[in-house]
Amino acid sequence: MPVRDITDVERLRKINAALISRVERSMDQQGNAFTLFQTAINLENRVRSRTEELRSTLRRLEQSNIDLYSAKEAAEQANLSKTRFLAAASHDVLQPLNAAHLSVSALAEVQTSEEGRRLVGQVERSLATIGNLLQTLLDISRLDAGVVRPDVTEVALEPLFASLKSDFQPLAEQKGLSFRFRAGNAVVRSDRTMLRRILQNIVSNAMRYTRSGGVLVGARRRGATIRIEVVDTGCGIAEDQQEAVFEEFHRGAGAVESDAAGAGLGLGLSIVRRMADTLGHRIAVSSVVGRGTVFRLDVPAVSPRRLGLHSATSPARPRGYGLFGTKVLLIEDDDAVSAAMVALLAHWQCAVRAAASSGEAIRALGDTDWLPDVIIADQHLADGDLGTETVAAVRAYLGRPVPALIVTGDPSPMLAKTTRAAAIELMRKPVKPAELRALLAHLLA
Repeated sequence: MPVRDITDVERLRKINAALISRVERSMDQQGNAFTLFQTAINLENRVRSRTEELRSTLRRLEQSNIDLYSAKEAAEQANLSKTRFLAAASHDVLQPLNAAHLSVSALAEVQTSEEGRRLVGQVERSLATIGNLLQTLLDISRLDAGVVRPDVTEVALEPLFASLKSDFQPLAEQKGLSFRFRAGNAVVRSDRTMLRRILQNIVSNAMRYTRSGGVLVGARRRGATIRIEVVDTGCGIAEDQQEAVFEEFHRGAGAVESDAAGAGLGLGLSIVRRMADTLGHRIAVSSVVGRGTVFRLDVPAVSPRRLGLHSATSPARPRGYGLFGTKVLLIEDDDAVSAAMVALLAHWQCAVRAAASSGEAIRALGDTDWLPDVIIADQHLADGDLGTETVAAVRAYLGRPVPALIVTGDPSPMLAKTTRAAAIELMRKPVKPAELRALLAHLLA
């Protein structure tokens, strides 16, 4: 074959190889493009599927949120209904319980035998336990429902501590315990009633678990706060139980046997934690088993430069409790409570006139020769009358500010403000006769 032909053939082969290579590359590119196209379609399908799954999940989540909100609303409504029910039930139960307290106290006045006095004492302690449990259940319900609104004022600790000492000193003497208070001139910002209840429950707990030694309640300034400490030499609390003591129904194993019947259900410190949280007061506990326990409550302090502007002390409780000849206007619409109160006051040598409403009270005063020395009234009276308004009407009728006391089972904080503004004392049912007698003596002093 001529050289020229060989050269042409070689050239054609190269051209053919180049064309084939180009075609193959083109086909590869088309194949890759097709693969990418298929991949894109698959990805789009997967994205669409995931998007639909996400939308479905969001719809379910939205429905769950709606269901949770409805459940929360139902739970809150049930809680409020429970609070209203307990408040109403407590008032209905406190009325006969109050009558029982007063009747038993009147019965104690006429007992001459040791056995009779012992039995009366047993009944009184049982009634006190029932009353404390009812009040505690109501307090827990109201605190959990968030309906408690603290009335924060400036509270002097010295008279508050003196009141607690008066309550617990007989128990301390009975158990042979030392019982000391150190308040100084400390004044704090808190709700007076709630702060007293907190300290009362802590001191009661300390007394219950202390067999020997004693209990000390003290206050000292720490910067902008006053730290109130309740120190006892009782059985102590194990470290792993020190937070559990604030839980409902938690009761320690070291209660003194004589206190076992009055130890309740272990709700006292649960109330303490709830009230402290409501007031924004920090509470803590430290303890050593076998050596004792310290409860610490931090309360905002009133600036020392303002202490002179306030009358921090309250009048001392009179030592005498003689009520002989005291004229009492009793305004109570419950027949059983009224009869029991009249009987009790009669044993205290008081002269009593009873009424069930505002109108009856005014008619009872028609005889101008009989002017009451003190008024005792329930808050919720017959014909829809209110005790506070009735006291105001009686005072206006007589033209003088007769000392007055509202005795009620109504736990409303607003009532406490109303009575305080009207210079009326307030006592919650069930009434403890000894406290009633002391308060009447204080009002008449």
